[in-house]
Amino acid sequence: MMKAPYQILVMLSCACVSAFAQPPHQLPFASANNTIELAIHNSSTVTVSRVKVCATNVPAWVRFTSTEQTINQLEGKEEANAAFSFSVDKTAPINKPQALTFTITSSTGEKWTKQISIAVNPPDHFELFQNYPNPFNPTTHLQFTIADLRFVELKVFDILGQEVATLVSEKLDPASYTVQWNASSVASGVYIYQLGISNEEGKKEFYRKKMMVMK
Repeated sequence: MMKAPYQILVMLSCACVSAFAQPPHQLPFASANNTIELAIHNSSTVTVSRVKVCATNVPAWVRFTSTEQTINQLEGKEEANAAFSFSVDKTAPINKPQALTFTITSSTGEKWTKQISIAVNPPDHFELFQNYPNPFNPTTHLQFTIADLRFVELKVFDILGQEVATLVSEKLDPASYTVQWNASSVASGVYIYQLGISNEEGKKEFYRKKMMVMK
């Protein structure tokens, strides 16, 4: 499930190079339609043409719709915006600041940079997703998200309720996880995979889904 978008507004003056000193912008986990909007201010009295604004040093879990914007003309003492739309992949590390660098280049070769820091918030709930592929032979992937530090068990049962595999049994940090199951040792049929999550008091909550082994 995609989370609500987030908007980052950044002011950048073409008279200086900005330092990377501000606290990170916290992005929603697995969110789409986020935006970074840079206000480019021409602090001189000279008109600047063909100003290119490029996002660089982009981590793999940030997916920009486009990493480059062009401002055709920027008059002296005026301001124009360059907006970048992006999504955050589920593979993003949680609460680990990452620098994004934007380079601003004019047609005359002048160049400025702006760095901002971003970090991704933990998932806001626990979730177990449908395995893929499904049906499958012999391997499939089971994906789930953990909202905070918990002891987690991921098990597979046959249709009679007999346990056939334990895939995870450990404490996990908040994040998205993908586990592969190889069903080469079991017969064709319907199986249940169960995510068990323990709280500090030892009480468990369970999430279950069905999958099909087809040989």
